[in-house]
Amino acid sequence: MGTVVTNDGTSIFYKDWGPHDAQPIVFHHGWPLSADDWDNQMLYFLSHGYRVIAHDRRGHGRSTQTSSGHDMDTYAADVAALTDALNLRDAFHIGHSTGGGEAARYIARAKPGRVAKAVLVSAVPPIMVKSDSNPGGLPIEIFDELRATLAGNRAQFYSEISSGPFYGFNRPGVNVSQGLINNWWRQGMMGGANAHYECIKAFSETDFNEDLKKIDVPVLVAHGTDDQIVPYADSAPLSVKLLKNGILKSYEGLPHGMLSTHPEILNPDILAFLRS
Repeated sequence: MGTVVTNDGTSIFYKDWGPHDAQPIVFHHGWPLSADDWDNQMLYFLSHGYRVIAHDRRGHGRSTQTSSGHDMDTYAADVAALTDALNLRDAFHIGHSTGGGEAARYIARAKPGRVAKAVLVSAVPPIMVKSDSNPGGLPIEIFDELRATLAGNRAQFYSEISSGPFYGFNRPGVNVSQGLINNWWRQGMMGGANAHYECIKAFSETDFNEDLKKIDVPVLVAHGTDDQIVPYADSAPLSVKLLKNGILKSYEGLPHGMLSTHPEILNPDILAFLRS
């Protein structure tokens, strides 16, 4: 574990496990979580010989609770500061949800030789909010309601998300994990309310179309068809069309948090892609 200090004085917390001469995998977490959301994947890929690195986004987890910089450009710049400090070469980048947007923005701007492949899982690109150019998106009123609910009672809000749509635990007959619910809530409450509030705009209104067009490394786009947070039809299939070297893998009936509910399915598929 360590920290990297960015140009504006923000301390970015990160975990760095495994031999430093192994090929690195950088994990980008979703909103409003932290590097801890990747415990399963970090242990899995560590056991397969990789160096695994995960950071807490600014305002999240153990990183500085800044008053500014809660936008995708700054998030990507923070990742660049981390990869520069660790001098990561030919790294794999795996981003979930908001972390998929962060990864896409970083990779589109990364220095040559920094990135080998990427995986976007249940990711927010190309753009979530509905507009004339994105008629299948979600109305802005949905995100306004998220902000209002967060500001009103963040603790209750996070309890309802984690016990309901995030993991699909509101579906009949599903196997509910109280541990996952508790861990999601714990991670969320570690971060700053202001950062989480402003990040809703970042993940919902940022347009990643041009970022995706610029990415020339192979990218696996994985998405569950029962994603209640980032709807499948307006995300994964559209992203693959924009990527120069994208592969779409759909998971029938799986939820937004499928990396945690079904790691035994996702982890081997991601490993196969990274090794291909």
